[in-house]
Amino acid sequence: MAETADGYDDSSTHSTGSIHETAHIEPLYEAFRCPLTRKVMHNPVTLETGQTFEREAIEKWLRECIVNGRPPTCPVTKKVLSSTELNPSIALRNTIEEWTQRNEAARLDVARKSLFVGSPEADALQALDYVIDICHMNRPNRNHVRKGELIPLIADMLKSSSLRVRLKALETLRILAEEDDDNKENIALGDTVRTIVKLLSHEHFQEREGAVSLLYELSKNESLCEKIGDVSGAILILVGMSSSKSVTVSIVERAEKTLENLERCEKNVRQMAENGRLLPFLRLLLQGSPDTRLSMAAYLGELVLSNDVKVFVAETAGSALVDLMRSGNKEAREAALKALNQISSYETSAKTLIEAGILPPLVKDLFMVGSNQLPMRLKEVSATILANLVACGANFESIPLDHNRQTLVSEDIVHNLLHLISNTGPAIECKLLQVLVGLTSSSATVLNIVAAIRSSGATISLIQFVEAPQREVRMAAIKLLKNISPHMGQDLADSFRAAGSQLSSLVSVMAENNGISDEQAAAAGLLADLPERDSVLTRRLLEENAFIIIISKVRGIRQGEIRGGRFVTQFLEGLVTILSRVTYMLDENRFIVFAQEHNLAALFTELLQTNGLDKVQATSAAALENLSQKSKYLTKIPDPPQPGFCGFCFSKPTQDTAGICKLHNGFCSIRETFCLLEGKAVEKLVALLDHTKEQVVEAALAALCTLLEDGVIIEEGVTVLCETEGTRQILEVLCENRTEVLRQRAVWAVERILRREDIAYEISGDQNVGTALVEAFRNGDYRTRQIAERALKHVDKLPNFSGIFTKMST
Repeated sequence: MAETADGYDDSSTHSTGSIHETAHIEPLYEAFRCPLTRKVMHNPVTLETGQTFEREAIEKWLRECIVNGRPPTCPVTKKVLSSTELNPSIALRNTIEEWTQRNEAARLDVARKSLFVGSPEADALQALDYVIDICHMNRPNRNHVRKGELIPLIADMLKSSSLRVRLKALETLRILAEEDDDNKENIALGDTVRTIVKLLSHEHFQEREGAVSLLYELSKNESLCEKIGDVSGAILILVGMSSSKSVTVSIVERAEKTLENLERCEKNVRQMAENGRLLPFLRLLLQGSPDTRLSMAAYLGELVLSNDVKVFVAETAGSALVDLMRSGNKEAREAALKALNQISSYETSAKTLIEAGILPPLVKDLFMVGSNQLPMRLKEVSATILANLVACGANFESIPLDHNRQTLVSEDIVHNLLHLISNTGPAIECKLLQVLVGLTSSSATVLNIVAAIRSSGATISLIQFVEAPQREVRMAAIKLLKNISPHMGQDLADSFRAAGSQLSSLVSVMAENNGISDEQAAAAGLLADLPERDSVLTRRLLEENAFIIIISKVRGIRQGEIRGGRFVTQFLEGLVTILSRVTYMLDENRFIVFAQEHNLAALFTELLQTNGLDKVQATSAAALENLSQKSKYLTKIPDPPQPGFCGFCFSKPTQDTAGICKLHNGFCSIRETFCLLEGKAVEKLVALLDHTKEQVVEAALAALCTLLEDGVIIEEGVTVLCETEGTRQILEVLCENRTEVLRQRAVWAVERILRREDIAYEISGDQNVGTALVEAFRNGDYRTRQIAERALKHVDKLPNFSGIFTKMST
């Protein structure tokens, strides 16, 4: 830019209506100019010749004379000076200052007229440039700008539609704010800070850089830090900028420094914590005054933290919070408990807190009675924390709680938990039930809890929670009972039989029609684990219409009418297991009628094809075994032929024998007689013999063995198996020898199959089968060895006169 002799930027004189052209300034007197620089003097001094110069300029002239070996001379008169003394020209300096102030005031007045949002871009830029120039000339000029009330006008230019004007306004305000608290506060009046924050999000990086630089200057004034933080989104945007990889380094650095300044306000530190900037918050929590530490701990309990942040807080401040909980007053303990509740809700952070020693003081507070006990609302928080900790799956049996080395699964501790559950409100009941759910979810600790429940006689009281009106309490109780049911099945069955309407409540839970919930899956799993041959309980379930509800649910799931979700497998497994109870009650006619009316054999046959649901397949096969065993009693035997008029000589059938089951020698169907052959279940059962899970293979083989048992036409049963490749699969099961149960069943089935001479002849040359039978003959139990002996005789591996074993009816 060009400069005039008076030191002002003269670029504006090139545009129409420039400040220099329109300002009514006083003329520039030649006496105001330095003869050397031709600029208006700021510090005039006079030589002995009477000539006046700018001090800095004449001092430079005199130094050059000496350096060049010339005598000091006056630059104007060229006379050699006898003295280089410089006398300040105070009167002239004052006159120049007054003249300058009057001219600057006039020019500022002209600039004011161009500082409005609708001003032409060129005029606005010129006015802002002039303000920048006079600020650079000397610091007092910044006061003139403020006193001239130009700052609000400049701030308004931040709302201009012109990017260039906005950038220039940001620069001007930043210069005005530098090292001037009065100007900073003046800039922050009104909604200017909000406008600056808005500009932080604009697309143009220069605008973002200008905004963050101005905000940094303002943040140096401590009194403005809270005001900046109060602008919605300010700290969030700055936190994002400070960690962004998509902005310039200068923006990142300015944002970081601005945040560091804003940390002086505790309120801002909280906001930073909300937005993921934790270090300032944790510094106050760990190093602040007692009141500040308490305040930060209390606020931590209100924050919503991501899992990663929970881990970071637990590692950084976990021990301090545990100490505060252990040794603080009630107010401090409350704040610490709420904070610990927040960060204990994630598995990794919970384990960190356990390592920090949270369990002993937590359990102590929970069980404490007397004057020092926590109020119930804080005991609820303690119970919630304990539930969170237990859910992380730590080795609680190895973590001592006191000098007696008691642990969370010690009998006395569990008794205390059970006592609290029975003597507190629903909120604490729910959390403590969840604690027991967590402890019984581990195979390492479940037996300890089961023993404590038995020794305390708490089974009945726990079952009563199944009827709790609060869903969370009811769900926790059902989950707990489900976890202990494999170890306390008969105890629970006895309690359900003795109890009132708890069984009805479980059935009602399963009957709910809001998709498939965790609670429904747990209820089904609980009932499924109760002893399947408990006839009294099965009759109760029939009276409660439980089986009708279950059939509807199973079919709804299979047909896609009931929404699945992550609990569908557990729910379906439980439902099928409960339904299978009906097949253990077929000695009672009403259960046979029920199975016929609802075509249970067809349903279980269909369920054999639920690939991937091993338990459903195994349970369905076992149910079909039970049903198939009844087929020979339910089949309708045709009437014998009636003699004709010549007696028995010319008799003929009086009933059509077409459609008679070759296996049962009567009229069969899957619905009425549960016939596997008529229901086309044989092929599906044979397919399961190739299953990878032994449990499924055992159940399928047991069901197929009903085709070979006494009371059916065994030879026809063998034929059916041959036609479906079942014989080959059974022989493979025998040779694989996967479990003792499978070997026993396979040996039994193979002996029956080998009664057919053609098959026995064919198999006699199979070394693998012979070896498997010999192995069973040598190492099986008494009955298996006897059956294996008969099978070996069929294939001529043993002589028929062998008398090793006493004959035994089959």
